[in-house]
Amino acid sequence: MGSTKIKAKDSAKEKGKEIKEEKKEDKKRPEARDIPQFIIRVAGTDLDGGKPVVRALRKIRGIGVAASMAICLASKLAPNRKLGDLTESEIGTLESAIKNPINFGIPPFLVNRRKDRETGLDMHLTSSDLDIAKKFDIQRYINLKTYKGWRHMLGQPVRGQRTRSTFRVTGRTVGVLKKVALQKQAPATATPAPPPAQTKK
Repeated sequence: MGSTKIKAKDSAKEKGKEIKEEKKEDKKRPEARDIPQFIIRVAGTDLDGGKPVVRALRKIRGIGVAASMAICLASKLAPNRKLGDLTESEIGTLESAIKNPINFGIPPFLVNRRKDRETGLDMHLTSSDLDIAKKFDIQRYINLKTYKGWRHMLGQPVRGQRTRSTFRVTGRTVGVLKKVALQKQAPATATPAPPPAQTKK
């Protein structure tokens, strides 16, 4: 009897070990469809696949809150759906909506480059295209020697900001003058006495 009990225990232990090993193997070898995509490249930018589509699109340079929501609705994707759950065809639709938003029914006031000087079309520029277009626009102002161009050349603010306290050269401060400095300035700024009147001979 004792030997049969020992054999039963050994067989139970072996079965338990086999089950544990199978579980470990299952953990080590997940199926390809179960692996979440953590980094997804959309429009030349690496995006976090764990975030919702509407939030992940904001990481692309040139796309803000309103534009990301409009792109999601135009491409018929749920805004709160995870970016990593999208299929390749849905990602392709998303990219084409980002490149040509007007073709997907997005209104022109949501694009960032309306009536382009060269083409005359409403476009939405993102990432490196946006940087290049901005650089060329600034260079055109400089070449034309407009007021904006001069301000860009001098490194000063362009849009009429005040420059008393901000945009100053380093080392210069703005503050209240000390009493000693005011006392030194007082005699220099005092009004000179009138010259004596000359008597006629």
